[in-house]
Amino acid sequence: MIPAVGSPASSSNTNPAPFQPTDGGRRVRAALLQKVCGDEDMFALGSAIARVVQMATSEDQGTHDLAHYVLSDVALTQRILRLANTVRYRTAAGTAVTTVSRAISLLGFDNVRTVALAMLLVDALASSDHAYSVRVELEASLCASLVGREMARHSFYQGAEEASIGALFKNLGALLVASHEHDRYREIQALLATGKHTSAQAAQMILGCSFDALAEAVLGEWKIPGVIMHAQRPLEAGTLKLAVNRGEWMRQVASFSLDVARLMGKTPTPSDTPEAQALLARYGTALNLGAAELDELFEAVAFEMTSLLQSMNLQPVPRRAPQEDKGGLPNVLLLATLGGEEEEQGTYPSGKPKNARDLLLAGVQDVTQMRASGRHKVNDVVMAVLETLYTALGFRFATVVLKDVRAGQYRARASFGLAQARVQEGFTFPLAPAGEKSARDLFYLAMENDADLMISDARSAKIRDLLPAWHKALLPDAQSFIVLPLVVGKVQLGLFYADRTELAPEGVPPDETALIKALKGQVLAALAP
Repeated sequence: MIPAVGSPASSSNTNPAPFQPTDGGRRVRAALLQKVCGDEDMFALGSAIARVVQMATSEDQGTHDLAHYVLSDVALTQRILRLANTVRYRTAAGTAVTTVSRAISLLGFDNVRTVALAMLLVDALASSDHAYSVRVELEASLCASLVGREMARHSFYQGAEEASIGALFKNLGALLVASHEHDRYREIQALLATGKHTSAQAAQMILGCSFDALAEAVLGEWKIPGVIMHAQRPLEAGTLKLAVNRGEWMRQVASFSLDVARLMGKTPTPSDTPEAQALLARYGTALNLGAAELDELFEAVAFEMTSLLQSMNLQPVPRRAPQEDKGGLPNVLLLATLGGEEEEQGTYPSGKPKNARDLLLAGVQDVTQMRASGRHKVNDVVMAVLETLYTALGFRFATVVLKDVRAGQYRARASFGLAQARVQEGFTFPLAPAGEKSARDLFYLAMENDADLMISDARSAKIRDLLPAWHKALLPDAQSFIVLPLVVGKVQLGLFYADRTELAPEGVPPDETALIKALKGQVLAALAP
């Protein structure tokens, strides 16, 4: 068994975040909060969550309220009864469980309450348009809640059962971003994939705040009790000491629970990994855990997770995300949209550097720090992003095209590359298509659908049919190119364009795609009113 937590000891406050939010980051965070908290369905979710969280545990009235709440939802009733009749609980009971009151008695009040909260999240988010990413984060949340429940069983703190709720919500920030701002989620995942940033740093760079801060803000909007809300706050780095109070202990448990959940999501044998040793080094003293107790925890949570997923009729999350559709574009452009399957690295006759990802990452860091300094102009940000795209991806010509309302056209404002002055002067086209054929122009289609495109073979007949005459005349030797629309809200401000004189069969893998989108996001934030 996992032993009880020992006597409290002192602990210092959390370290400051290494990146301060930029104005653009604050706008992203504010927009996301408004989107989450202003959405009618999310408002209803928050109200339901607050109601379940605040049900009392110490009085019979709490159990009565919980039973009434479960019975008011037929699907939830079925799931709770299904869980109560899984192998673990059915064996303990000996007979089938057919009433919610008996299920609560068998499973325990806090267990049912946490399961009800988990099911609220599943019902609200599992059918998201970005199902794979959301399922990954949902399973991490569910697993973390089970770890928190196991830790609470062996704690001497009164009300320790709330640790399972704190752990459930520890991943709320990532879950909401995956559901509501999937492009930002992919950018963050790309930064994490480089191994050079923590989750907090990556989220700070893209959102302007950490996932933990976002979760705490949303829980505050939902009127969740302070002890659960504060459990989302990050911990100091390194080895942790024993907590001085229940609130600090809940923070430790919430963080530990999500770390365990992430590890268990990566491998079926977590005990044999270096990450398990790192968990013991960080949390062992604070939570009174040794190798044997951690192994027992892994085993217990894995068993509980299987039962929980079965009760929800959920299959284990697949290893790869299905390709997401982008409506409104011709099929040939759908195939050219950034974000395809990851490909093996090889030689790049197109001229694209093999270390494109590292160069893009350096550019994201430079632009982020430039904007964080507060001493930049919009033109500085645009030029920094344009230069990064030009050098990191090996283009021969790169330009930024912006709307000129007075002239009634889009025109190139700045460029890099061969014969840039001549080409830049000729890179113009009207604000609106002149006719039906012009409406099928690749550049108008990209802006209309806000679709980032990487054309690896511009010689394709289908692609050439979508290229306007002015582009064919101006850049007849362009064999591959990239188009990144700049759209704020529904306002089309312009685009980035860059090309090569060679084909680019290597494409753009997902990690590079997300970094390119992160660069473009910095420009959009700078251009936003």
